[in-house]
Parts: sequence; structure tokens; C-alpha cells
Amino acid sequence: MKRAATGSDRIAVLAGLFAGLCWGIYWLPLRLVEQGGFDAAWAIALFTAVPAILSLPAIWFLRIDYVRGGTALLGGVLGGVAFALYAASLLYTEVVRAILLFYLMPIWGFLLGWVVLGDRMTVSRWLAIGLGLVGMTVIFAQDTGIPWPRNAGDWCGLVSGMFWALGCTVILTGEGRVRAATHTVNFLVVAAIVSAGIAILSATQGRSTPPAPGDVGQVLIWFLPVAIFLILPSGFATIFAPTRLNPGVVGFLFMTEVAVAAISAAIWSGERFGMREVIGLPLIVSAGLIEPVMMTWRDRRARVERTA
Repeated sequence: MKRAATGSDRIAVLAGLFAGLCWGIYWLPLRLVEQGGFDAAWAIALFTAVPAILSLPAIWFLRIDYVRGGTALLGGVLGGVAFALYAASLLYTEVVRAILLFYLMPIWGFLLGWVVLGDRMTVSRWLAIGLGLVGMTVIFAQDTGIPWPRNAGDWCGLVSGMFWALGCTVILTGEGRVRAATHTVNFLVVAAIVSAGIAILSATQGRSTPPAPGDVGQVLIWFLPVAIFLILPSGFATIFAPTRLNPGVVGFLFMTEVAVAAISAAIWSGERFGMREVIGLPLIVSAGLIEPVMMTWRDRRARVERTA
């Protein structure tokens, strides 16, 4: 029997929407770091390294989770790997293909929720999948065609979505053994390690140039507030949402990133915002809101039935 929505569920929905909002404007400080002399791979490595270092002292206060957590600790680890692979896909393939392939993730999430958690594939969830895919296709298909994986970057984008869906499932099933804060630390640290490895690999392949030490110091002066007030809270929100929600639902909440990124890029960098965006973005946002709306409706119906 499907449980009624709780206050924690609604907070998790808000956390997922907040995470999508934050990752949707993630490109802006990333662009500024690149303008400061960092190639994309090293900018991403810096963006993950600083929050990871800031989170390390929390390990001492969360140490009991590392003793009793067992395989449940893999949730944040898988999320960190997924984030780094998604960043690698942005580096090694076209951005639109990386986005399309990663955001097949809600499909993997719903399938895992059905197989592992016993959640039903309801009509509303099929509708959300359809709206999301149609919205993404309207916006991106003219630029990239059907996004079948065709190179290493494409595969990184596809696999990152699978890893994230699996990580969300592990986080949800491990509820009670490992706190969200512990998953967040694991997420940040693993993302930093893998992103640094990708940056080093890109340098050995001649795709990027390591920044000069002086450039790092200049960027860190203003980047620390970004890490503290944007990346750390969004990292926690990213992890908190799957502690309460089906992995597919989490995926659709995160899809609001696409809408926020498109709108913010149009406002601040003058990028295209045409008829395709006008049609596609409401479809994507609708896909992300269907499950929260249904959750609220089911909760209200349950209260009416209890009082009848």
C-alpha cells in the first residue's frame, strides 16, 4: 500500500526543486572561473574540490555512520561518481547531447523504484516521462538528433544518469542507517576525486592546460562564498531529496535545471530563447511538478476519507 505523503516528503520535494534551481545557474560561476584562466575540466575540478575540503571536518561528527552504514554508504559515493561523469560528458561531447542522455535518468529511476522498492508505475508517472521526453526533444533534437551514444562523452552522460538513479535508490533503501549529511560528504569528496582524475586525464590528452598557482589563488578569493552559499547547500539538497522520494521523482524534480539554465543563460549571456524553448520548457517543468501535485492531491484525499 502506498504510504501517505508526510511533511518530510514535501520538504524533500522542495529540496529537489531547490537543487534543480541551483544546478541551473551552476554555469554562471563556472563561466567566470573559465574566464579567469581555467579550462573547463580544471574549473569543474575546483568547483568540486573546494566544497569537498570544506566538508571534511564533518566526517568526525558523522563517524558513527561510517561504522554502521555498510553498503548504504554507497548512495553518496554513486552520486559523486555520477556527478563527475556528467561533468566529463560536458567536456567530451556536445552539451545538448550530455543533457539529453543524462536526463533519461528519471526512466532508470522509475524502473529501479518499481523493481527494487515495489513502487507502482502509475499513469501520472508515465505522463511525466512522456512530457519530459517530449519537452527535451522539442528543445534539443534539432541540434543533436536522436541522442544515441556515439563517443566516450555520450556514454559518460548516459552512464552518469544510471549511476545517479542507482545512487538515489541506495540512499532511499538505506534510510535510517546513514544520515543525509554523510551521503552529502561522500558525494562531494568522491565527486572531487573523480573530477580531479578527469582533469588530469584531459591534460595528458592535450585537451586542457593546468592553471597556474597564481590563478588558483585569485579565483579562490571570490569562489569561497559561491562554495559556501551555493554549492554546499545545493549538494545537501541534492542528497536529501532521494532520502524520501522515488528515484524517478527525484529525476524529474532535477529536470527543472534545464529550464532554469535556459532562462538564466538567455537573460545573462544572451543565448537563444526561441519558440522551441517557449514550447519545451513548460513541458519539462510540468513533468517535474506532476508527482508533487499528485502527492498533495493523494494526501488531501486521504485526510477527507479519514474525516468522513
